Amino acid sequence: MPLPMARPWKHPDSGIYYVRKAVPVSLRSLVGRSIEKLSLRTKDPDEARARFADAVRAIEARWATLAAGPSALSEREAHEHASPVWGDWVALHRDNPSRNPWRTDLFERLWRNRRAGLWGRPDLIHQVLHGEYADRGEDGMEVLCYEHADQLIEAKGLVVDKDGRRTLAKAVGAALQRASLTLERFALGDMGDEAPPVRPRFAASVPAAKASPSKVEFDELVKGWAAERKPAEKTLYDWKRVMVQLAEFLGHRDAARVTSEDLIAWKNSLVASGLAAKTIRESRLAPVRAILRWGVDNRRLAENPAERITISVKQKPGQGKRGFKDAEATQILQAAAAESDPVKRWVPLVCAYSGARLSEVCQLRVQDISEVDGIPVMHFDAEAGSLKNVGSERTVPLHSALIAAGFLDFVGCQKAGPLFPDLPPDKFGKRGGNGTKILGRWVRGLGLTDPRLAPNHSWRHRFKTLARNHGLASDVTDAITGHAHRSVGDGYGEYDVRAMKREIEKIPKL
Repeated sequence: MPLPMARPWKHPDSGIYYVRKAVPVSLRSLVGRSIEKLSLRTKDPDEARARFADAVRAIEARWATLAAGPSALSEREAHEHASPVWGDWVALHRDNPSRNPWRTDLFERLWRNRRAGLWGRPDLIHQVLHGEYADRGEDGMEVLCYEHADQLIEAKGLVVDKDGRRTLAKAVGAALQRASLTLERFALGDMGDEAPPVRPRFAASVPAAKASPSKVEFDELVKGWAAERKPAEKTLYDWKRVMVQLAEFLGHRDAARVTSEDLIAWKNSLVASGLAAKTIRESRLAPVRAILRWGVDNRRLAENPAERITISVKQKPGQGKRGFKDAEATQILQAAAAESDPVKRWVPLVCAYSGARLSEVCQLRVQDISEVDGIPVMHFDAEAGSLKNVGSERTVPLHSALIAAGFLDFVGCQKAGPLFPDLPPDKFGKRGGNGTKILGRWVRGLGLTDPRLAPNHSWRHRFKTLARNHGLASDVTDAITGHAHRSVGDGYGEYDVRAMKREIEKIPKL
């Protein structure tokens, strides 16, 4: 017998109230779950009760739409569904209307007939439109309109075909164009009597959430998160910079005022700027999500508006990174052998026969090269510089190809301290940052311009490929490269250098 769900449910950890409503059995395949859960976006029990009925009606309306099945979407219906977009966009940019990222003429060109063939992006049309007649603004607007349309489709439970989705995207474009025209007037000081409606949370009658009682600065959250997590200096620098970029987009630094709609608009602006989806997900959204989550966990914020904001990172054929092939590896190592610069001479060779990260090799010290049980080894030690994770601190035997090339002789000629003293540290004190730039440009200068190659990290890909091809034990290979254990059992016991030497010598010399 199902449990009754006729009142708001309080989350035991966050304290935020939710609607929890059992999905009828007949609709579960359409809804995709057995229980629908929707945040009421408040910790106030009275406010949660006030919002509860409207939220339930919104859920039931969505279910009814799903149950009705596919239907043709008229232009009138599309404009009705898209109408809240105008208010959202005006409200988002009302305080600083000149920061609206879209020009109204982009909307006017977006749906012209010349772009009709762009939907589906046949190669020829893509080349024409993205060559002489390219306009990144139109491409970004197309993405924005479709993303808003997809959000409306999901929120309202619409079941539409490809044409219906396009009709709704066009309606979104029209709403955004009207909003942009309004913002143009606002930017000139003509505020008129036209005020954007309060943005609804569930349905039109749901009251807006209460304003946060106190201001919570981004800097305050970053400082608290950093004090607790002790991130690497570069990570802290990068994450601070992301929060500054977000503040510049929003026009304020108050985390308590940030909404999910704000973050969606920010994400859309990043997409429109041409930033890669993977970069947006991992270098923009992830830091914001983690810092705001810290704020919620430490009772500075009521909820994390970034928790469900993400972006699809679908890798297309031909875009995945790959390792160096034998001919490419030979070309690089032959060029390295002729170099007088120690960084270009030795770092590629060490990476080739160890699978180590370039930054790890660049920060090696003379004392990190030694012997264990009569076997020459190199120690990747956190005292030499920051490492990616706990497993990155390890001892790796030197491949016989490194010894034959004279690597130990080179080490023996160096004074105590950094193995590559002429490689200057970057502003975070890491030699790997500058080493990456130097070697990246050098490898590209050899003619290896395939975008699927990462001039430095492709050695690591190659090593793992060779390990599979030549039957290296997978757990020992992970110990050599510093990858995480694949199972609990792999974490038991020690990885003796003799066992690692036995496996690493299976990698053939070029």
